[in-house]
Amino acid sequence: MSARRPADAVTEVAAVLAEATRTGVPCAPVRSLLPEGDIEAAYAVQRLHVERGIAAGRRLVGRKIGLTSPAVQRQLGVDQPDFGALFADMAVPEGQPVASGLLLQPKVEAEVALVLGTDLPHRDPTVADLLRATAFALPALEIVDSRIAGWDITIVDTVADNASCGLYVLGGTPVPLDRVDLRSVTMTLTKNGETVSEGTGADCLGSPLTAALWLASTLAGLGDPLRAGDIVLTGSLGPMAVAAESDEFTAHIEGLGTVTTTFAPAVTEGAGA
Repeated sequence: MSARRPADAVTEVAAVLAEATRTGVPCAPVRSLLPEGDIEAAYAVQRLHVERGIAAGRRLVGRKIGLTSPAVQRQLGVDQPDFGALFADMAVPEGQPVASGLLLQPKVEAEVALVLGTDLPHRDPTVADLLRATAFALPALEIVDSRIAGWDITIVDTVADNASCGLYVLGGTPVPLDRVDLRSVTMTLTKNGETVSEGTGADCLGSPLTAALWLASTLAGLGDPLRAGDIVLTGSLGPMAVAAESDEFTAHIEGLGTVTTTFAPAVTEGAGA
């Protein structure tokens, strides 16, 4: 590792992850290619991914927050969340199935999404700042995915892999924050009609607002603050569920409503011929 410059390692990891995306074949963990435990190097990989996406014409529309569960933080040996980038082409409209083969190892989790009406440029945002800046909330499904084989990840792997973000689905009915207490909302996630995950707003760092404040402060400190119009996926309200072809997921979040997505059946050879 010492024979290579950090920049070379970042470029190598970005290439490995890009190849996994291109081929649809998960790769080995990338943590061994970066300095041990170097989260900053992992974020450098993520920034390179974002920069290349923007250069290719993709539109950055927000961020996702991960590792909001204390249990998952303990599992990965960290004491703070992480974040990844959301592009417009990662959004799946309700009613449109997720195409077969589009993702490698998808799992689904239910979250609260915030959509900002104004910028959040300060490094020390208050709850009042966040409430004023948020135009509305929506129920959301994040379809997480990992380019690392078998989800064999540490914090370095997931950060480099854009915080394991695949796609996301937003509900269609906006709810102003003065109509809902995000800390106390309850969530139920069903898979093919059976409950597979439950939780509350308090399970997300104590409140989705707490998670969003962490993100706003972190990004402002990096000189890349949250802006008006940004979507913020604030983190899972309960355990994630494995997804496969033909599955249907519906999340109900009290006070925000429901959001549903389906996974298209596998395409068989000769179909439509």
